[in-house]
Amino acid sequence: MRIAAGFARREWGPMWLAVRAGFAERGLVRAIPLTLTAVCLIALFQMAQRQRSPCWGYGLVRDVGFVRAADAWWLALVRTPLSLFVPAVDLPVWGAMAQVLLVFGISEITLGRRRTLLIAYLCTLAGVLYARIGVAIGSDGVLGLPVADAHVVDTGPSGAVVGLAMYVCLRFRAWSTGALLIVLMVVEAIVKPNLASKEHLVAITVAVVVSALSAVLGERNRAPRP
Repeated sequence: MRIAAGFARREWGPMWLAVRAGFAERGLVRAIPLTLTAVCLIALFQMAQRQRSPCWGYGLVRDVGFVRAADAWWLALVRTPLSLFVPAVDLPVWGAMAQVLLVFGISEITLGRRRTLLIAYLCTLAGVLYARIGVAIGSDGVLGLPVADAHVVDTGPSGAVVGLAMYVCLRFRAWSTGALLIVLMVVEAIVKPNLASKEHLVAITVAVVVSALSAVLGERNRAPRP
């Protein structure tokens, strides 16, 4: 127990202190307004897409938030921001909401709203770009995807959640948690090599690159000028 407690303090102690300080200073609503908005949007889109109306419900969600690799580029770019909050119809919505509440909440408190939103969007957009590249490569390539995946509806917050979780782990030097996340995503891609699992690996890559760039820029800003 003592060893486990020591590991927990080293691994998650700084993160926990930052989150607790954020809640103590601003309260729940003021600390995570972006996160609460995201959770509400997911719930709203889930209720809407269950209504099979061509103009309202499923039709509206499809028109504003469904992204496919077969879509025109301009259409995918317009729909990508809202696609992040459209839950996959074949997965339980409570899982997406819980992931967003936890990961977005920690990110918003420790990184700030702007950086959280930027990283989430970059990871989602990178997944959209990868889907097109993967389909172009084809199923014979290591990074390729079957042609049929061009018509798969690519929505949901999972890519953004994975990317944010990876970034937060790097930010707070939670090396073991970050390594475990990478291992889990690699295993997922091996066991279930579909579009979503490969996009999770893309999200991790984006988070690592952004974290490295942030560290380099931070070092440059702190360096004394002659």
